[in-house]
Amino acid sequence: MTKTPDFTKVFQDVLASFPVDASAFQNAFRTQAAFGEKFSKVALEAAEKSTEISASWAKDTFTRLGDITRAKTDPADYTKAVTDFASKSAELAAENLAAFAEVAKKVQMETVELMLAAGKEASEDATAAVKKATADVQSVAKKATATAAK
Repeated sequence: MTKTPDFTKVFQDVLASFPVDASAFQNAFRTQAAFGEKFSKVALEAAEKSTEISASWAKDTFTRLGDITRAKTDPADYTKAVTDFASKSAELAAENLAAFAEVAKKVQMETVELMLAAGKEASEDATAAVKKATADVQSVAKKATATAAK
């Protein structure tokens, strides 16, 4: 019977010849962590600003409610107080909704900028990794060809 050649050693040598660049993984992790930090900063700033707007709106509303609850001597003054409250409330609502819209607009612009930067950096990293991998594979192939020729 014919004995089947054992290619275990050959495959081990070939796999050992392919260098694994751990720095590429580390750089990718650092890049992702940096973008995660930037995205978190955008979200936290938006949350902080939105909270400030909400708190200010609530404080103004409570102050105006205090004006309504004060005792008045003339019954017509109650009507005027409620009308003033409704008018000011509508005005405050418009101002605060515009402020919320500005926060949302800022978050959207910053997010788009970060996404574009992330895409550009990922593309550059991928191109560099492919070039390096191609060079490494060509080097290993040359060595394997030279070894096989012997």
